[in-house]
Amino acid sequence: MPETRLKTAILGLDDNGRLLLEAASQLDYFHIEAVADKDITTAEEVANEHNCIAYDDYRQLITQNQFDCLIVAAGIYSCDEYIRAAMKKKFDILKLAPPARNFQEAAEFVRLADEEDVTFAVGNPYRFAESFLALKEFLAEPENNKEQFFLVRAFHSTGEQLQPAWHNDPKLAGGGVLLRNCYGLMDQLTCNFAMPEQVYSLTMNVAGDRQQRHCLTEDAIVVSIRFSDNLICNLIASRRVEPKGQFLKIYGKDKIISVTDSSFAVSNRAGKILQLTEYKDNPLGRMKKLLENFALSILSPDNNRPCSSARENLRNMAVIESAYLSSRTDTPEQPGRIPGLVSSR
Repeated sequence: MPETRLKTAILGLDDNGRLLLEAASQLDYFHIEAVADKDITTAEEVANEHNCIAYDDYRQLITQNQFDCLIVAAGIYSCDEYIRAAMKKKFDILKLAPPARNFQEAAEFVRLADEEDVTFAVGNPYRFAESFLALKEFLAEPENNKEQFFLVRAFHSTGEQLQPAWHNDPKLAGGGVLLRNCYGLMDQLTCNFAMPEQVYSLTMNVAGDRQQRHCLTEDAIVVSIRFSDNLICNLIASRRVEPKGQFLKIYGKDKIISVTDSSFAVSNRAGKILQLTEYKDNPLGRMKKLLENFALSILSPDNNRPCSSARENLRNMAVIESAYLSSRTDTPEQPGRIPGLVSSR
């Protein structure tokens, strides 16, 4: 057990918030002192289970306490000012992805975290998924030089999973399936293949009339990405397609790599499988690894860095921002030219 346990609060108790809470409660790095949710009944039920204080007022949670860290699962629209207040009180922050509604908001969080000298990390569970870690290790091997790969196919579907109503509101959510549901897949693309040079996208939703469609976030998106003259990607994401799931398929001169949430495979050009590994890790296990990394980056910063800092995630936000801009301008956009990105690297 570590000598010091982090005094911790959980903000937002939807399914993801409860999963974060369960993971944190199973680690010796955290002492859960409070939970908060807009539904006080939910907050009190969870607080009773974990022997801590319940809040339905996010402002009071911040102003009445001095925590070491704040773990945020709630939508930014409901707590952006309280995250800023927490930083000013020197709370370290872990925000479950996405970190913000748009690039500008994410960059403002990064600047404030720097000014206050606090950690602002982004929870990207797929960075700790064994299948995606296998991909990272494979691409890092000298004999698997990334230059031999020329095409990436990425797909994500939420199936018929119900979305919270606010996910359909552009002002509250910031975006639809790409930002809210496909962020982890985009993160894998930028982590493994760097910042794209160019992005072009088409979006749609299933609203019945044109005027309503302008007031809703996208249900489906197709994003064409050029990483370089030698590597391109096509990403398709939808909230209305069965079955639920996601995959990456990476095509090279001699090999094809296939990655899902639970498997990693390598085949030759003829389709013969050369390597196949199935994994049994689960969302709780990934959350525990994510939270352990966050805790160690605070308790022992000289030896541990956040696996997914908010500054690093500005790349993802820039690509997503460019995709949404492209869908409006009907022209390709360049993520690297977004104002503020260069100075934020």
